[in-house]
Amino acid sequence: MAPRMYTKAAPVVAPIYNWSGMYAGLHAGYTFGDRNGVDTTGILAGNVANVAAGARAPFVGVDRDGFIGGGQIGWNWQSNSPWVWGLEADISYTDVRSTTNFVTILPPALGGAAGGSPLNNSLSSRMEYFGTVRGRLGYAWDRTMVYATGGFAYGQVENSAVFNNAANVAQFAGSSRDTKTGYTVGGGIEHAWTGNWTVKAEYLYYDLGRNDVTVPVLPGVAGAGGYISSFKNDGHIVRAGLNYKFGGMGW
Repeated sequence: MAPRMYTKAAPVVAPIYNWSGMYAGLHAGYTFGDRNGVDTTGILAGNVANVAAGARAPFVGVDRDGFIGGGQIGWNWQSNSPWVWGLEADISYTDVRSTTNFVTILPPALGGAAGGSPLNNSLSSRMEYFGTVRGRLGYAWDRTMVYATGGFAYGQVENSAVFNNAANVAQFAGSSRDTKTGYTVGGGIEHAWTGNWTVKAEYLYYDLGRNDVTVPVLPGVAGAGGYISSFKNDGHIVRAGLNYKFGGMGW
């Protein structure tokens, strides 16, 4: 009887992970601004003179930061290459708010007997929600992908200003609450730890433009005209996310 020939079975090679498909998930993180600038200009000649003399500050930096968290949904496409194309939309609740109180001095040349008196002022800013619709371009090493992203951004912002007189009574006040639009750019890294579940870390810069707030003289208070305070609404987001990929490999 001829001896049997035995051959060693070829090793099982796990298939390369494919990022294609729909996914949805949650994210949470922190958002902060680069001392978002507020520029103030006068409406009437007297108001312009007050700004020029420093009675009303022409520029103030406002710190704005807080929690951000929400959900996202998206789709990735990957053919027989490491490149991954994607589209993602997200919406977030934000606890982004700040109030900056500061003092200016009423010059004697403008204030008469009240000249030299301190003037208390307040600038407030908040963002209630924030969302994006972005394209993504990634490069994958099997289960790990780095990507760049950018696109449309929007958010509900509220800005307000209050300028007191020498008697420390609110003399000029105004606010604006509006949905602002702009753009966002950033990048991140994502890893598939099973066939269906992925985790990511992401950075975004956003710019929603400026919000011009009219700050008129209040009824029953001496004064005339008013001011325009222009709030810059931009900032940075650092967040982590968890996604479930539908139709994944399951492992």
